[in-house]
Amino acid sequence: MESLVSPMLAAALLTVISFHWLFGGTVIGFLCSAALVVSVRIPQSRAVEIASGIYAKTFRGISIYLRTPRLLGLLGLNLSAAAASSMVIVNTVVYVENKLGRPSSDVPFALAAFGFGSMLMALLLPRLLDQRPDRPAMLFGSSLMAVALCAGSILSAIGGPSEWPAFLVTWFVIGLGYSMTLTPSGR
Repeated sequence: MESLVSPMLAAALLTVISFHWLFGGTVIGFLCSAALVVSVRIPQSRAVEIASGIYAKTFRGISIYLRTPRLLGLLGLNLSAAAASSMVIVNTVVYVENKLGRPSSDVPFALAAFGFGSMLMALLLPRLLDQRPDRPAMLFGSSLMAVALCAGSILSAIGGPSEWPAFLVTWFVIGLGYSMTLTPSGR
């Protein structure tokens, strides 16, 4: 929901205030969030502490993770989701403004396309997972992101007047795959 509402709210605010004021408001929001996090009291852990240093604990955790086949597969799926989402987060502004030559006010619409795809899949996924196992759905979501990125690269190379709608559809499909990959991972 946040990845859909935030870009749309930013687009609406950019129609009445400058980017610098919006950024300043974001800084204030982060500082308020940090103050709330610091104000929360964390309960004492009941887990048994293993007497060793930070490095031993870290490497122990990593080795347990890498020796567990299901977690190793989940690591690969998380890496594919991280690669696709980093493409969206890092390159949206550059692509929209420099490659497509569109105004900065179009950036939130591109991010909203990703957010809408992600939210739509998150809403549809519980019914889908009632009928099908998690693993094939997650693998399909990961594959969907890869195909969307490849198709987006081809469409970008072709260019033309339909490049902006194709870009929005690509970001939407990446959002679908992203949510399909990550949503069931906690089950």
